Amino acid sequence: MKYLHLGQSVSVPDSSILGIFDLDNTTWSFRTRRFLERAEEEGQMAYVGNDLPRSFVLCQQGGEEARVYLSQVNTATLIRRVEQNGFE
Repeated sequence: MKYLHLGQSVSVPDSSILGIFDLDNTTWSFRTRRFLERAEEEGQMAYVGNDLPRSFVLCQQGGEEARVYLSQVNTATLIRRVEQNGFE
């Protein structure tokens, strides 16, 4: 199994990734903001690091509910890591 390193000491299986999104480009949408608010309210959000988040990764494993990871790593770097298929 391969993993995507999201920052700090957090990694997720790459097979669980539903999407990688840039916060600056997606949060202008009311629906995206509401989705993120709801994920936080329902305890489905995890913060990766202490710096300002630049991206979010939506993951789901098996029958579990989706989980949102807010990462300080930019979207381009995360996508490059997925394409390289492994830890960085």
